[in-house]
Amino acid sequence: MAALARAYHRHGLCDQIMIDAPAIIATSRFGFAARGDDLAAASRDPRGWVLAQLDRPAAPLPSDLPTAARMVVAELEVRRDRQQGDKNGAMVERVEIRETYLAEVGARLNAAIASDTPLRDRLVFFWSNHFTVSAMRPVVRGFVGAFEREAIRPHVTGRFADMLLAVTRHPAMGFYLDNVQSIGPNSKFGQHSGKGSNENLGRELLELHTLGVDGGYTQQDVGALALILTGWSIARLRDPNPGNFRFVPQIHEPGPKTLLGRSYAEAGAGEGEAALRDLARHPATAHHIATKLARHFIADTPPKDSVERIGRRFLDSDGDLKEVIVAVVREDAAWQTPYAKVRTPTELIVAACRATSLPPLPAQQLVGGLRVLDQMPFVAPSPAGWPDEASAWISPESVLRRAEWCQAFAERLANPPDPLAIADASFGGLLPEETTQAIRRAPSRRVGLALLLASPQFQRR
Repeated sequence: MAALARAYHRHGLCDQIMIDAPAIIATSRFGFAARGDDLAAASRDPRGWVLAQLDRPAAPLPSDLPTAARMVVAELEVRRDRQQGDKNGAMVERVEIRETYLAEVGARLNAAIASDTPLRDRLVFFWSNHFTVSAMRPVVRGFVGAFEREAIRPHVTGRFADMLLAVTRHPAMGFYLDNVQSIGPNSKFGQHSGKGSNENLGRELLELHTLGVDGGYTQQDVGALALILTGWSIARLRDPNPGNFRFVPQIHEPGPKTLLGRSYAEAGAGEGEAALRDLARHPATAHHIATKLARHFIADTPPKDSVERIGRRFLDSDGDLKEVIVAVVREDAAWQTPYAKVRTPTELIVAACRATSLPPLPAQQLVGGLRVLDQMPFVAPSPAGWPDEASAWISPESVLRRAEWCQAFAERLANPPDPLAIADASFGGLLPEETTQAIRRAPSRRVGLALLLASPQFQRR
């Protein structure tokens, strides 16, 4: 293990090895890692191989995963049973919530591992992180996966405005950022209760989801958006369609509101829809989204001209996310520097499983690995999501944990594959000779595979 860690430091994760290898970039940066003959297929036309995935449907997830509405009901039933002193009832619902969380994690990761359209799965992960809903708030644990399936996955090649509306209406976002508790102070209920609006959702929509922290909004705009979205709530147990989105006029702030200099007349739920569609079309939103996409697919500090072109395509296409990702793929900067990005722990585990062509793994095993690597699924530390820069993932401690995980992964395989064959299928013979020699001289396939997975090249994309 110490030898693995020393090799890791000797090569240095921050080293950028300049190799003209667009097929490797296609399969690792725009996917997760080559699986089977992916590298050979991509080598004929790397950009075309990537773009063709946008015209194919993603593989379906298991059909028996419960809807968010069902799991919201389970959470509400836990609260009801606790209030009524029914500990057994609460325990039964808690077991369902825990099992659903594991099933969702296993479904999303195994889908990415086996995917024939890995770009689509990567986009799901990207947008799910952009619109983070984190199980750091235990109330949403049972439906964080349903949030990704219902509000993110269907829209990754659709329009940004439609995704924005879907995530804002989703019960997971309503609970996570407290909009279900937001009450217009001048609403019918607000006047009697003395309760007011909660600004969490309005603030994060502006700061994180649309305009960005430098997008030109003020605290007044945060408050105005919060008032516009009062009434966007969830149907409770005694309501029709419990667990689903419900607009409640009795808690909606009446009267016109002004957001970013534009007045929105009283229109009930229509106010929120109009405001969100306007935010989706704002030039600051285009720049913010373009910057994040360029950081994810090009470099931690992406070229400004790339960001400008991607942002322009966002505006010109009215937020057509398929057109926007096409613009990203067409950026020359995305193809010039192999290994420009450090893999997050999730990407590392998916990449290792793809490279070794593993069958679906138990959710507990996947979660265990991500717990060791400090990126628990759907448990981002804040609404900002997981960071997308190398400095957040590489430290002496994290390097050691990665090396240990690589060794444990290789040791767990009952019949480990030939690491040199995996290296060839993943890198096409373009690994540095020092790394290839270390693998060749390894005393066993397991040690050789651990060396490959721990190599700086495999740790990057």
